[in-house]
Amino acid sequence: MGLFAVVKGLPPLAAALAAAAATYAPIPADLTTPLQQRLAISGPNTVTVAWNTFQQLAQPCVQYGTAPGALSRQACSTSSVTYATSRTWSNVVTVSGLTPAATYYYKIVSTNSTVGHFFSPRLPGDKTPFQMNAVIDLGVYGRDGYTIKADKRRRDDIPAVDPSLNHTTIHRLAQTINDYEFIVHPGDIGYADDWILKAHNWFDGKDGYQAITEDFFNQLAPIAGRKPYMASPGNHEASCQEVPLTSGLCPSGQKNFTDFVNRFGRTMPAAFASTSADAPAKVAANRARVLSNPPFWYSFEYGMVHVTMIDTETDFTDAPDQPGGSAHLGAGPFGSYARQQLDFLEADLASVDRAVTPWLVVAGHRPWYTTGDSNACAPCQAAFEPLLYKYGVDLAIFGHVHNSQRFAPAVNNAADPAGLANPKAPMYIVAGGAGNIEGLEDVGANTTINRFAYADSFSYATVSFLDTQRLRVDFVRSDSGALLDSSVLFKQHARRFVVQ
Repeated sequence: MGLFAVVKGLPPLAAALAAAAATYAPIPADLTTPLQQRLAISGPNTVTVAWNTFQQLAQPCVQYGTAPGALSRQACSTSSVTYATSRTWSNVVTVSGLTPAATYYYKIVSTNSTVGHFFSPRLPGDKTPFQMNAVIDLGVYGRDGYTIKADKRRRDDIPAVDPSLNHTTIHRLAQTINDYEFIVHPGDIGYADDWILKAHNWFDGKDGYQAITEDFFNQLAPIAGRKPYMASPGNHEASCQEVPLTSGLCPSGQKNFTDFVNRFGRTMPAAFASTSADAPAKVAANRARVLSNPPFWYSFEYGMVHVTMIDTETDFTDAPDQPGGSAHLGAGPFGSYARQQLDFLEADLASVDRAVTPWLVVAGHRPWYTTGDSNACAPCQAAFEPLLYKYGVDLAIFGHVHNSQRFAPAVNNAADPAGLANPKAPMYIVAGGAGNIEGLEDVGANTTINRFAYADSFSYATVSFLDTQRLRVDFVRSDSGALLDSSVLFKQHARRFVVQ
């Protein structure tokens, strides 16, 4: 979501003169101590393990095995990078040759690390039921990251404990960690750019940006170091702050998605090679791999689902975050030519063999179907919706609007007459209510295709792949775990390759 409206509502200079100095986490005595751990699915039988340290590592290494006391294998790399204004280095190691759908134990090599564990990815074509979570617009809370102002939707979110250690959605994800197998987070990760509202002055934001970034990923580490955390960009990753036309004031390390690329660019996959027996599908998958540009746009396969992550911020006509876009953030483009992302998307969707991965899910940040009027992304709809419909996408997941919403399957702003019973059009959800410094957003004016909207408390979505024809979407209240809405999408998946 944009912050410009909030800034306009403050007294003069209040955005630049709000209270508080940055509060950094302490630096550990052992500078090789792994922090901000995160996993990602990077290929069949392959996981990337990433973490940050307070010194550059000549050779980051991970020991792993199938029992906590038998870490007999080791993978290493030379990937340890940083950027201007960052206090830490980002390290990445690829762990490959894993037995599918098995528990592995791992230890990041350091004199101050512990043994963790993860569940290795299911192979494409595995029809075992499983759940993934959609958690979007999730930011840090606590001493530096608490909401701008309290109201009835936010006042009870931080209980009477050290607030820097608490976040209701992160707590719920931890409590239910055995229920889901990975998380998709398409954009607005941490909200470090909102520091402009808390800095002493306009030019004091760099320390706050880094403090919030470190704090968020340290809070997230118990989740992301256990479950693959698949990320793509949102507007809050673009720059050190989100006030239009001011990105030039940001330090060199805090503009143009720098932290996002540094943190996720070497961990997200490109596109999987096709396991289909169909030759054109293999060609399309290879083309998608060439055109992919992780962490901005890429895809992966897991069991019975093909997931495509898109960039709603840059690299299409009138993209909001790139130069000349409506957000005036001056970021990107990141493709080598104007249509690279859309060409990737078409090749990727065309490669999906429903005999292998019957379910096709696309996730991005800005929605074009949403309650209210101000946050619908018309350029996104013009760029992406025709392709999602043409290739029979089953579910489209978005955020940006800070609440939870579910829509009937739709195309061109009209509901599919089949409803949830084998529609041709994608089912759309918004899962932007996970919680961040900006709080929740009122549902606003409803639309004829909306079927559920909720903004009373923080929430997120779970997606359960029940079998090859039934998919369930649940919205969960973060603080209590209460089920807010549940729906089951039925798709016959009669055709191996969908073109309509």
